[in-house]
Amino acid sequence: MAITRHELTRRREQLQDLQRYLAVLEADHDGARAKLLGFRLRYLEALGPLMRELDELETQLHQATALLSEALKRQGVDAPVSAIPRTKAWPDIPALPDATPLPTEPTGPTMDLPPPSLKTLYRRAAMRFHPDLAPSGPEREVCEQRMMVVNEAYANSDRARLEALLLAAGEAPEKVIGGPADAVRAWLGLCEHMVQGRIRVVQAQTALLHNLQMHQLRIAVERAETGGMKPLDIMANRLRAQIGERRQELYIGERVGTDARLAADFLRKRYQRMTGLGLG
Repeated sequence: MAITRHELTRRREQLQDLQRYLAVLEADHDGARAKLLGFRLRYLEALGPLMRELDELETQLHQATALLSEALKRQGVDAPVSAIPRTKAWPDIPALPDATPLPTEPTGPTMDLPPPSLKTLYRRAAMRFHPDLAPSGPEREVCEQRMMVVNEAYANSDRARLEALLLAAGEAPEKVIGGPADAVRAWLGLCEHMVQGRIRVVQAQTALLHNLQMHQLRIAVERAETGGMKPLDIMANRLRAQIGERRQELYIGERVGTDARLAADFLRKRYQRMTGLGLG
């Protein structure tokens, strides 16, 4: 049954509403991502050099303690060594993937075209999906799977499934379900499906941004700054204190090698600091 002009107008308005909602979601996502990128830049400018210095000291300490442990083992003393410290990796803040453009609305004469027969649909699907017409490799494997679906749909006289496969593959709607009115209805349905899919992608990407540790940190820092505090300065001072402790630790570690008891005690204390575990 051909779609009425009133129904076409209503469906177009629904599609426009979906597109406006999508535009709001994309703007919200882009705004949240821009804030997060700006905060990460500010955070790394304030703390990045200190964090890199601390990481370098931890690496030097690990190398020094590994040498101490080997020297003690040669003397018959077993001393623990913590794992290699891992440099903190900052998570990527990905942009939204590019949206697939909506297909052009079909045009044509006002007289409806009769829909093709089931056999014609099957032949068109076979021409599109037959594996013998595809190059070798992954594309051929995909065609084999799709052709199995086509054969099953034809065997079950499942016209709707054949139509959906052809429309998704880019077949002109008027060649699949008739038209032009029916073709416009199919075009609207495809556009609605694509916009709804894009909405789900944007919502998932926005949720991913909000779940990032960097986002939680941004909220906490900005809240503290609103209250008159300087949290980044506080973090920088803590890092400087840790750097001073690691330098002192490295200084001691490089000078206890001649005393097995002091070296073993140094390694146990470092292991406890790195792991939070005590040794009996």
